[in-house]
Amino acid sequence: MKHTRIRPFNTKLTYPEQKLDNDLCQAVVARGSTVFLRGQIGQNLDTSESVCIGDVAGQAEQAMANIAMLLKEAGGELQDICKITIYLIDPRYREAVYLVVGRWLKGVFPVSTGIVVSALARPEWLVEIDATAVIPD
Repeated sequence: MKHTRIRPFNTKLTYPEQKLDNDLCQAVVARGSTVFLRGQIGQNLDTSESVCIGDVAGQAEQAMANIAMLLKEAGGELQDICKITIYLIDPRYREAVYLVVGRWLKGVFPVSTGIVVSALARPEWLVEIDATAVIPD
């Protein structure tokens, strides 16, 4: 791992009643260039077209692909992520979204916060994911 991860854990043990498999931790100690990413949603960054309307897992997939692409453009990679925040408009979407995020961030162990909100900026958006990364010196 690129940064010091404090108290890493997997959600399989924390939430055994759910089918989650996310590598997370309680804190990250990082040194380097900080990259703050805008919240990403089910939108093609090149065309601004909303994608996967009505499909929360598809929107999470697009959001994570956007995050990976933006980090690459910034000179980093997914392993540089220290913190993610996931915004859902319905708590029932949690498992579907976290399965997607867990697959993209397997072995990364970021700090993670999940929040349920009443709405996002457009009615067709079901999930938004933002990330903070530190590219090591």
